[in-house]
Amino acid sequence: MKPQALYKVLLSHYGKQLWWPVTEPGQTIPSYKPRKRLSGRQKLEICIGAILTQNTDWKNVMKALENLNRAGMMDCGKIAGARQQSIATLVKPSGYYNRKAKKVKAFCKYLQKKYNGSISKLLSKPIEELRSELLSLHGIGNETADDIILYAAEQPSFVVDAYTTRFVKRFFGRTAIDYVEVKGFFEQQLPKDAQLFNEFHALLVEHGKRYCRREPQCGECFLAGKCEFQQRK
Repeated sequence: MKPQALYKVLLSHYGKQLWWPVTEPGQTIPSYKPRKRLSGRQKLEICIGAILTQNTDWKNVMKALENLNRAGMMDCGKIAGARQQSIATLVKPSGYYNRKAKKVKAFCKYLQKKYNGSISKLLSKPIEELRSELLSLHGIGNETADDIILYAAEQPSFVVDAYTTRFVKRFFGRTAIDYVEVKGFFEQQLPKDAQLFNEFHALLVEHGKRYCRREPQCGECFLAGKCEFQQRK
């Protein structure tokens, strides 16, 4: 099965996932809903969420983002000027909170210094230039950079995470494959469309949580008949 056909099957089965959840004005908890455009504050929240979600579950990140929102700290200047320990206390639910506080503060200080705090100025750059710049910053690797490009900048850069890599290895029988190879595998076979990349990545994560787990639930999976891993059993 080709990636585009797989996307249609997953979308038909699960429906739209409406990623990335962000917080509406006057609210404190991110929500999943269709949006025509993102505010600068919401773009910043996505960037911070992308950093906080490293090595943890999204439900823990939601708690950390809620803490930042309740404290009135979802602001580039406020985070850049805050004590690192104060930020760490707020993002504690996300785990590795001292390291993540350092990364979040460093990101906001960079925005303040180079873009006068404007996340939109950074995110308006072409994909390759933006990706290179993000990867040069403290604490931002491939996945976090692509999260920011796809979900905050709304540009087509396919995100690869543990769910995606595991799925590609099993379903397509690609036993030895790294981040760049998985990213290329999808980008070379799909139209360069940010909304498509957005939904596809979210659908792969949903499938990974339900069926393609560390201990695969092949007996229950509706894709089993097309899966290389299942056929090799």
